[in-house]
Amino acid sequence: MLPKPNRLKKQKEFEYIFKNGKAIKGKYFLIKIIPSSQNYCRIGFIVSKKVAKSAVLRNKIKRRLRAAAREFRNVLGNYDIVFIAYPNIKTASYQEIKKDLKSIITKINI
Repeated sequence: MLPKPNRLKKQKEFEYIFKNGKAIKGKYFLIKIIPSSQNYCRIGFIVSKKVAKSAVLRNKIKRRLRAAAREFRNVLGNYDIVFIAYPNIKTASYQEIKKDLKSIITKINI
């Protein structure tokens, strides 16, 4: 789990990031990113039923995304970020997800 201050929870926050954020595509997910007003990074995750019908599989994907984001949280700086999973993430291993996140971080130009 991410610490409470590092979580995006409210629908208004998600909507604001969707409307105003910059999109960066990866192989397994898309991120929407916008500079944060706080002095820390806040992260949210979206894994829809189109990605995986089973709630068990959706939660597994979210756990993997959270673990990868936790490792890079300090590198991400003061941004609000939403991860949106693609359907091909079901077959990806944790190492592949981590590698994809690392390549996206280089595109952010922090």
